[in-house]
Amino acid sequence: MTDATTLTGSERIAAAFQEARAERRAALMPYMMAGYPDRETSLAAAEAYAELADLVELGIPFSDPLADGPTIHAAATAALRAGASMETAMEICSEISARVPVVFMVYANMVLAHGGAEAFARRALAAGACGAIVPDLPLEEAEPVRAAFDEVGLALVPLVAPTTPAERRARICAAARGFVYVVSTVGTTGEREELPAELSDLVAATKAEAGVPVAVGFGIGTPGQAAQVGEIADGVIVGSRLVRAAAEADAAAAITSFLRETRDALASG
Repeated sequence: MTDATTLTGSERIAAAFQEARAERRAALMPYMMAGYPDRETSLAAAEAYAELADLVELGIPFSDPLADGPTIHAAATAALRAGASMETAMEICSEISARVPVVFMVYANMVLAHGGAEAFARRALAAGACGAIVPDLPLEEAEPVRAAFDEVGLALVPLVAPTTPAERRARICAAARGFVYVVSTVGTTGEREELPAELSDLVAATKAEAGVPVAVGFGIGTPGQAAQVGEIADGVIVGSRLVRAAAEADAAAAITSFLRETRDALASG
């Protein structure tokens, strides 16, 4: 276990992937929506994440999450109606960040609306976060945000999609911090019955170009699918399935069960 007090956020991310690799498995990085379905349930769920995840992707609720499918979009809407805000996400991050690296999933408008990149970076750092994914921030506009993050040791994690041209993918990988998030399929987040056949080639190409680990998200909804992705990628991101679990009567138990089964599948894959 790494010492969260002596490493930068980027270093903690690297260490988490390295520790999973030492156990001969891909890192498990589950997603959760801050404040969904309410603050108390979200805090209880976060405890399960801290116990079983290698890293946590923590969504900051936003009214127009363009990269998210119906499940996560609905969760964001419900969280906002329940009073969730960026402050809620920072609070949850503070509760678990000493035990597990936390990477925010945040849309660019939220960063801009709360003082800009430098202010957001300082706030995230104070909460113990290791970095952020900003899915609607194009490569051409990312440098000021990346510089603000670099200044405080946080990672700005980029995304690569199946439709990303090879030359552009290479430039994204060259600028990557923390890890590269490979979007497994065209479209928004959500569970899929099958993973795309061409995913293996996309991950291999990205790994060849990136100097940081490569994690895959979008469409992974079962432990079996996670294990399948874990055979080709450094990390596996599970989102919509866990957001659904957060709405169950005993959310913490449902999340714990799924995470434990998925972690076991990655270890035996």
